[in-house]
Amino acid sequence: MTDASPSRTSRRARVRAPQLTGKGGWLNTGGKQYTLADLRGRIVILDFWTFCCINCLHVLDELRELEEKHRDTVVIIGVHSPKFVHEAEHQAVVDAVERYGVEHPVLDDPELATWKQYAVRAWPTLVVIDPEGYVVAQHAGEGHAHAIERLVAELETEHAAKGTLRRGDGPYVAPEPEPTVLRFPGKAIALPGGTFLVSDTTRHQLVELAADGESVVRRIGSGARGFGDGTADSAAFNEPQGLALLDDGSVVVADTVNHALRRLDLTTGAVTTVAGTGRQWMQGEPTSGPAREVSLSSPWDVARWQGKLWIAMAGVHQLWAYDPAEDTVAVTAGTTNEGLVDGPGPEAWFAQPSGLAATADRLWLADSETSALRWVDLDGAVHTAVGSGLFDFGHRDGAAEQALLQHPLGVTALPDGSVAISDTYNHALRRYDPVTGEVTTLATDLREPSDAVLDGDEILVVESARHRLTRLRLPEEAVRVESVAHRTQRAATEVAPGELQLDVIFQAPTGQKLDTRYGPSTRLLVSATPPELLVGGEGAGTDLNRTLTLNEAVAEGVLHVSAMAASCDDDPSNEYPACHVHQQDWGVPVRLTEGGTDRLPLVLAGMDDQDA
Repeated sequence: MTDASPSRTSRRARVRAPQLTGKGGWLNTGGKQYTLADLRGRIVILDFWTFCCINCLHVLDELRELEEKHRDTVVIIGVHSPKFVHEAEHQAVVDAVERYGVEHPVLDDPELATWKQYAVRAWPTLVVIDPEGYVVAQHAGEGHAHAIERLVAELETEHAAKGTLRRGDGPYVAPEPEPTVLRFPGKAIALPGGTFLVSDTTRHQLVELAADGESVVRRIGSGARGFGDGTADSAAFNEPQGLALLDDGSVVVADTVNHALRRLDLTTGAVTTVAGTGRQWMQGEPTSGPAREVSLSSPWDVARWQGKLWIAMAGVHQLWAYDPAEDTVAVTAGTTNEGLVDGPGPEAWFAQPSGLAATADRLWLADSETSALRWVDLDGAVHTAVGSGLFDFGHRDGAAEQALLQHPLGVTALPDGSVAISDTYNHALRRYDPVTGEVTTLATDLREPSDAVLDGDEILVVESARHRLTRLRLPEEAVRVESVAHRTQRAATEVAPGELQLDVIFQAPTGQKLDTRYGPSTRLLVSATPPELLVGGEGAGTDLNRTLTLNEAVAEGVLHVSAMAASCDDDPSNEYPACHVHQQDWGVPVRLTEGGTDRLPLVLAGMDDQDA
């Protein structure tokens, strides 16, 4: 169901907003608990997020400007709705709120109670509630800040005239800062002089530590969130992550939220930008070219391999490479579709690649959202060593085919040809041996390890949520742990066997229309796990409505739906209208049941008229 016409205040659909409930309670409110009634008179934006999700982190950054501009009329509330078991732990949510600089109240909803009340189907989803307590819009995915900005302006005008708008300070109360040396460090490397360089992610700095891994030698970066080249004291980063040492002795930094690669001159401390524009790459933009003219998307790690600097481009589920000799960047593997598909680089699917490690014949990568360890061979083909997909995870050792990880963020090549995996949400350091095909556990009782670096016969683990590097001696024997397996705890949608009507709802924002100047402005891609679930309707197309045929012999599975729509300002006199891309991927667990629904609505932007 698509609607390219601008919305009108007079016909805006309104549905009474359900109450906000979450067993974990409220964060960033100074201990106060809130109900929707407490917020009556304010425009409320619910941000359904989970901290593993890169798209959710993009939305956090998209909302910062709107949050500041409308602070006296708008209250943004993050509703934390976990995918992984670890994300249901309250302290993990507390950590994530600080780690990512969330400056609005957050409701911790570990049992997905509010998620279910609002019929949310994807991370991230934004829901707009008017000052009278009615839902007036829903948006899934990224790229909607401009549309919500326009809607907020409409609501401010409308409710100021009605006398139902209440201005004033919001409920946000900043937590007290903690005086630790590092704050949620991300990655680390060893430097030639025996020291270590660490990305101090939440403080937007790099920190050089002495050989003990504890004493501070120097800090690089002003410590303020920003994007600016300069000296060690004046340069600005934005949540930096991965680090790689080049032949000339300089370090390349994956400056994640700036969507850029930065270069640190270790001798002078000077910081310069080598790749990226500072803007997030969006569908349709160039994927190769001069390094500083091509946009990137949340580069999370970097590693030298085969004469190039490979980039774990978490934001678009791809691998890219920077060629220092040519000063260019280009995609090397991945389609931008999220999932686990092996094969030639251009056909492979990834899900938030977040850690890289190079050996002579392999580039290893931690593919976090599929809880997988994967590798690229010298021909550019992608293989999976451990992991089976987006929804299965846990802590299980043994043969790689049945071993389980939980959202790993780092991988480290070991001297014997095996690799250590920073198994982040299992709080463990794991090992995969490619000779035996066995997965073992090297250490437990870590706290969100995100990387590790070798130091002789010891290994320093970046224990991110304990804000330190932890030195371990590499054990000769693996630690034994009790096996546990999990699946994402999202209720399956009960659907009838046979034909299922898939409707992706998209309504262009006020003052915009679908951009058809260069052909169809919408795209829909559908697949399933297992593939046998779909008898008909899979594949790509340009219509946002499609009839799927489900296999009666398959009891349950997951429908993978990827949708994109482009809209532009609807002003014929404007030769260069502003255009925006709206996009989202859904993984919808379904169970075939007689009497189940024969329609699956997924809201990309707007409201489902059949529910209004």
